[in-house]
Amino acid sequence: MSSPGADVSVRVAWADDAPAIARVQMRTWPELYAGLLPAEAIPSGPEAEDAAAAAWAESLQKPGDARNRVLVALERNRVVAFAITGPASDPDRDPVADAELSELTVDPEERGKGHGSRLLQAAADTMAADRFSHAVTWVVAGDDALLSFLTGAGWGADSAHRELDLDGTGAVRVKQVRLHTRL
Repeated sequence: MSSPGADVSVRVAWADDAPAIARVQMRTWPELYAGLLPAEAIPSGPEAEDAAAAAWAESLQKPGDARNRVLVALERNRVVAFAITGPASDPDRDPVADAELSELTVDPEERGKGHGSRLLQAAADTMAADRFSHAVTWVVAGDDALLSFLTGAGWGADSAHRELDLDGTGAVRVKQVRLHTRL
């Protein structure tokens, strides 16, 4: 006798998903920004989650480009991860041919269950369906787990790098490397 399979899927996000996406994002930020920002500078609490949900709802209702997509990974009907795709925004990339995976976020408690792999594959399929031939993404240089995950999925460094000023004063800077793949 076989056991029933997990009820997992990936789909395009709806505006109603905004609060769930915000919850995943808020649970991920403390880990993502640990060591980069003081804990008190990382938004948290109900007010921050409500503000993030409102921003997500607005962005999901009015995408700036028809090729801007937010995908969600679900376990049953619960959002456990999300990805954002759209035209590449870097000046050395062609926004007609090149896509950007601008975010791939999996709830820390849901990692290692295949959600990230399903979501990454769905994002690649979505970008290809939008007629992009290449994709890029930026990753924090010290995020070994994400770098390993993406390189294991066929992404590679393209020699581009940048440094972001996280607090606007120059005191908190983060280095990123750009990865790319053919779709």
